[in-house]
This record gives sequence, structure tokens and C-alpha cells, in this order.
Amino acid sequence: MFLTEEKIIELEKTANNIRISIIEMLVKAGSGHTAGPLGMADVFTLFYFHILHQDPKNPSWPERDRVVLSNGHICPVLYAAMAHAGYFPVEELMTLRKFGSRLQGHPHREYLPYVETSSGPLGSGLSQAVGMALADKIDGKDKSRFIYCFMSDGELDEGNTWEAVMLAGKNKLRNVIAIIDRNNIQIDGFTEDTMPLEPLQSKWRAFNWHVIEVSGHDFQSLNEVVEEAQATYEKPTVIIAHTIPGKGVKEFERDFRWHGKPPTKAEGDMALKELRDNRF
Repeated sequence: MFLTEEKIIELEKTANNIRISIIEMLVKAGSGHTAGPLGMADVFTLFYFHILHQDPKNPSWPERDRVVLSNGHICPVLYAAMAHAGYFPVEELMTLRKFGSRLQGHPHREYLPYVETSSGPLGSGLSQAVGMALADKIDGKDKSRFIYCFMSDGELDEGNTWEAVMLAGKNKLRNVIAIIDRNNIQIDGFTEDTMPLEPLQSKWRAFNWHVIEVSGHDFQSLNEVVEEAQATYEKPTVIIAHTIPGKGVKEFERDFRWHGKPPTKAEGDMALKELRDNRF
């Protein structure tokens, strides 16, 4: 679906509000991940407010698109996007990581049935998505909906991921669309220092995937590549979305040390001021 200039401005406003919620959640929780959720706010905004065939008022709708979050540690952006989209009250975001909360530090389907899978162990999400796609193919539903698997680049160190990549390519699972957060960081440093991933495009192509690269902060380009992925019928697609970790808060951007820590109250106040000053 085409994006008008008015729609893009609306998405930008929503993404900024989601980033504000992420900071507020993390400060309140006193734990959690900062860089990845901020970096993926634009991507999740586009999906939850433009792309996904889902119904927040009927989250168990059988014909819905499936969203699998493989890198469960960036769940603050998932929770914030879902809350702002109407799945549950925005106020509930402040219960992140609290005892008894539905919003655990990694998504837990038993607590929050609006999510498709529980996640945490990195490298498992694509296998789950491929299993769903195989079931759709058997049931003849592989042309009526899409299964979107959000992944980190760091988790591509996991061998389980490449088994799933190989299986999806073999079976030409065209309704699987993987979105990699290519932010170049992981908890120990930069990906290319820890375990080099390049040439990343060539690796996925070798397993019979359609590969697209795009900026993870350009709504128009993101929308176009998702449409290209949806129109690819002969193989699964991976979208390598280049993002800035910590996007929206200059102090946090591109610093791998923000991968796995939350802002303090003072750092949160600084970040919120910057984000609120960015409001349109």
C-alpha cells in the first residue's frame, strides 16, 4: 500500500512516541535493553501501523499475519508498538519486568497471548517461523498471509539460525519474510570484531533466499521492500535493515555499551527531553 507524505509524517510521530515509551519503560524497570529497541522503533511502527494484517481487538483472528520476535531482548519496542496500536493499555507498559507483569524481560506467550511465541534464546525465532510456514504450506494458507520474523544480526552467530535458513530455502517458503536488525553491535562489541558476518547478502543468497538491503529509518523505502518481498513467490525473503542502535538519542547512538543496559533516571530525563523536543 502506497505511503502518502501525510502518512509518513504520522508514522514519524508515532515512532517518536514509541521511543518515548521505551525510555519511560526502561527507567521505570531499572533493567532492560536500550539500543536495539530504539533502533527498531521505525521498523515496528511501519509494521504495526501500516503493514500487518492483524486486529488488536481480535488478536486471535485465525487469518492474521504472524510476528515472530527472535531477538526477544528488544521486546520493549514490541510492547510499545502493540500498546500504541491498541492491543493493551499504554499505561501497562510501566509494568515492564515487574513481578507478576505480563510484560516480561523477554516475551512470554503464556503471560501475554497477544505474542505468537516466547523468545529469549537467540537463534530460535527463524526456526519457529519456518515451522509455522511449513504448516501453512501443508494447509494451503501460504498465499493468504505472511510470517514476519524479526532478528538481530548478532544472533546470526548461532548455528540453529542457518539450519532454518537452509530448510526455508529448500522448501521455497515464500510467505516467510525475515527482517534483520543490522545495527552492527552485540553485547561484547561490534559484530565484525566479535564474529564477522560479511558478506551477509551472499550467505543468504547461497541458501536460496531473495535478499534486499534497506535503511531501517526510511519509511518509504522500507514499505517498498516489504511490498517487493510480498511479491516474491519463488523463495523466502530476507530484508537486511540497516539501523542506528540507540536511534533518536544522540548520547546512545552507535554505542554498543547501550546494547544491554537501561538509562538511569538522569539519563532517561535527558533522553526524554531530546525526544520530546523532536515532536512535530
